[in-house]
Amino acid sequence: MFPVHPSGERPTSGALFAYRMRWKRRRLLYRAWKRRGEVSAVQQRDIPPSGVLVFATMRNEMLRLPFWLAHYRQLGVTHFLIVDNGSDDGGAAYLAEQPDVSLWTTDASYKASRFGVDWLTNLQRAYGVGRWCLTVDADELLVYPDHQTRSLDALTAHLDAQGREALGALMLDMYPKGSVGAVSYARGEDPTHVLNWFDATGYRAKLHPVFGNLWIQGGVRDRLFFGSKPDRAPTLNKTPLVKWRRGYAYVTSTHQILPRKVNDVFETGTGDRVSGVLLHTKFLPNIASKSQEELSRGQHFENSDLYTPYYHALMEEPDLWFDGSVQYEDAAQLEALGLMSRGHW
Repeated sequence: MFPVHPSGERPTSGALFAYRMRWKRRRLLYRAWKRRGEVSAVQQRDIPPSGVLVFATMRNEMLRLPFWLAHYRQLGVTHFLIVDNGSDDGGAAYLAEQPDVSLWTTDASYKASRFGVDWLTNLQRAYGVGRWCLTVDADELLVYPDHQTRSLDALTAHLDAQGREALGALMLDMYPKGSVGAVSYARGEDPTHVLNWFDATGYRAKLHPVFGNLWIQGGVRDRLFFGSKPDRAPTLNKTPLVKWRRGYAYVTSTHQILPRKVNDVFETGTGDRVSGVLLHTKFLPNIASKSQEELSRGQHFENSDLYTPYYHALMEEPDLWFDGSVQYEDAAQLEALGLMSRGHW
């Protein structure tokens, strides 16, 4: 799928390093526990005893919510556990009405909570232990081989049979042809009907020297906004679907997780790993206003010198399309392009 770049460092190992990683994981769990009081329940519903659970943090995503929920319901998700971070667009009220959604709210700092990871860690420990947990953002739509006909329950049964505890996915930026602000999108529509192009090539991967995961970069944001600083380009590898254990902790969004063994999710030559793609629908027509909000709130990035020009560029509603762009068809196309793998699935 993604060959490891020869210049990639081999992951660090050894007893001392393993000890440090255990303590890092404990520190992450402790900091999440300290923030347990930052969220309060709005609507807690009965959670079915089986099936995949979705965990998400979001703010002002009403435009995406109807299709996002429908997509994951179609895949067989049994319940959604969502933290709303002070939405004022009606999204929280909409979520509270949904019979398969349990909702919490907070006005605390998204950035200080490690971009919502601390809040979700507490929910995963409370409700997800021993369950398959799918952690995704409101602008991410998971697809995998045969997802139209084979449910998440079938996929997790396959992973269980293989003795695997996680599924890897490439975050694939979707965009329109022409200015991102010039297209029309109505709430409830499939966003990939508007964002129907993507970069099929230009991805690079290497082993992360600390966490041992395949670190993937590239795509349209790398091509247009981070050409002079490719090492700072967005990370595209994610491990969104995990059979949760009490001691597990995401490190940075769902890009890395501890313990490190859970990061071994992508196909690198053995031919036995199924993986998916997260269709990233960030570039809907509201991208300019969302970028303005994110820039003014300062809650979505650590390095302002690097990301301020990026958000300013998005506010100009750029054209992300180029001659090498490929029009999206379906998951089989992504598999044929090597952007996800079937393994023995």
